[in-house]
Amino acid sequence: MIAARERLRPVRRTRTTNARRRESFTAFGMATPAVVLLIVFLVVPVALAFTLAFTDAKLVSPTPARFVGLRNFTLLFQDPTFYKSLRNTAYFAAVVVPLQAGLALVLALLVNAKVRGVNFFRTVYFLPVVTSMVVVSLLWTFLYREDGLVNHVLSTLTLGHVQGPDWLGDPATAMPAIILMSVWQGVGFHMIIWLAGLQTIPAELYEAADLDGATRWHRFRHVTWPGLRATRTFVLVTITIAALSLFTQIRVMTQGGPLDSTTTVVYQAVHTGYDQQQTAYAAAVSLIFFVLVLTVSLVQRFLTREKD
Repeated sequence: MIAARERLRPVRRTRTTNARRRESFTAFGMATPAVVLLIVFLVVPVALAFTLAFTDAKLVSPTPARFVGLRNFTLLFQDPTFYKSLRNTAYFAAVVVPLQAGLALVLALLVNAKVRGVNFFRTVYFLPVVTSMVVVSLLWTFLYREDGLVNHVLSTLTLGHVQGPDWLGDPATAMPAIILMSVWQGVGFHMIIWLAGLQTIPAELYEAADLDGATRWHRFRHVTWPGLRATRTFVLVTITIAALSLFTQIRVMTQGGPLDSTTTVVYQAVHTGYDQQQTAYAAAVSLIFFVLVLTVSLVQRFLTREKD
């Protein structure tokens, strides 16, 4: 009996090895399309952008690209429009990130209540998210006109004493108008993320807090907020990356104006690369943008990390 078992062990090992090998080949075959797409649409463009930033390549040019070293970066840091785009991007992110995250958390707390009709409000709050940003931008462009609905409502509420400005045509109001529209459009998505985080907090913790006589504020401070640690990290990082990548609203609503008051880093890169056909210069802008987003994300991740 023992001898028979010893003879069967090599056979079992061979079968196990062959099964694992087939599983490996199957997994490799299933992962190959995704890996190829990742290389073609992510790795190659990033490497190409990094290479083009050090050349004088143009989108359409009869002459081949030449290596020019750091000339594009030298011109970039001497460009006043670039510094305006940096300020506008930082301004937009500094306002949108806390405003949108805070408003989304408030909405999540409201729709997390078990009351009748709460699903209706969840749908209403989330509806702008599933609407195309181009469509939303066009709609709000009409709303912001001098004879648009916003100014009409403002005039009606003030009995005609206040006449609204040309929101997108005034450098002082163009960016705040875009901020308001962007928060309205994106707050529903992060409300869902907060809501998912809220529903992972054990109900026993709230029951224990109620037994201890905790108020709503103490329940939020000592139970809800600590329980949302991982969720708030995800929310802050995603909102920040989206805010720094501001482009569609600018392209549709203002084209960077008036007087470059809404020009952002991404818009400058696209405008320079495609409209002005300065591909190498646009690649340099994109490379600086990549470093900026990476730095901000790492700092946020460090500040919101779990501390021992």
